[in-house]
Order: sequence, then C-alpha cells, then structure tokens
Amino acid sequence: VGKIIEVWNHESADKLFCEKIDVGEEAPREIASGLRAFYSIDDMKDKLVLVVCNLKASKILGFNSNGMVLAAKSEDGKTELVEPPEGSKVGERVVIDGLEGEPFSSSQVKKRKIWTKVSNDLKTGEGGVATWQGKTIQTSAGPCKAASLVGVPIA
Repeated sequence: VGKIIEVWNHESADKLFCEKIDVGEEAPREIASGLRAFYSIDDMKDKLVLVVCNLKASKILGFNSNGMVLAAKSEDGKTELVEPPEGSKVGERVVIDGLEGEPFSSSQVKKRKIWTKVSNDLKTGEGGVATWQGKTIQTSAGPCKAASLVGVPIA
C-alpha cells in the first residue's frame, strides 16, 4: 500500500504522471504511470494506491520508474485505480487468500518473467474487488477494489 505524496505531469509525455509514493520505506519511490487521461493531479495527490514494488527499475522517457501503480482497465479504455480500503496502512503488503511466503526479489521477477505470468490472472471481480486467479486481494482492512469496473484486467 502506497500513498502518493507528490505528483506532476511528465515533461515530455502527455499520458504520464510522475509520482513520489510513500510505501513505508526509508525514502519515497518515484514511479511513472499512464493515468493522466483519467485523473487530475488533485485526484492523485494523497491517494492510497497499490504498488508493485519488486519490479526492476525502468527508464520511461528519461524518468527512472521504481514500481508500478495498479489500475483496472476496460476494453473501451476506461481506467480506474485499484485502491486499498479505508484503514489500510502505508507500507502494508497485500495478501491473497490461501497464499503465504515472501515476495520474489526484483531480479527473480525479471529473470523468471514472474510479473508476466502473475499479471495475466489479475482482474476485478464482483463489486470491483481485485482478484488473482479468482482469489481476493486484500489488506488487513479488507478487499482492494476498483470504483466501478467489474470483470476487467488489472495492470
């Protein structure tokens, strides 16, 4: 669970925001996300979001992005952030029903192409609830959700 503490428009990409996101680490992560067509800077500021933290950093049009903000996207292009429920704590790891263990390192994720495999099974279920292989993704405060999108992929 991350909290967007600063957000600005990417200087050379019309679709990208650049964000500083507190994920409970020593310093905030800087992440680029293609959400400008769907949210304003004011909508994004101080928002709690789900962040994939164990991805290798990547340069996106000159901006070093250190993670990914998860959003649900319908076939017609409508996009909504997947949000943790009220009461979730910054830095909290989400859990998936029936799964335990430590996350893979960013090197393992890249080498074994784990994100590619895992992301194929991420989608919203009934009520916009985020799921992986049909199992609820949640924090200690409850399930994570998209506002209105049901049965669509999460990326």
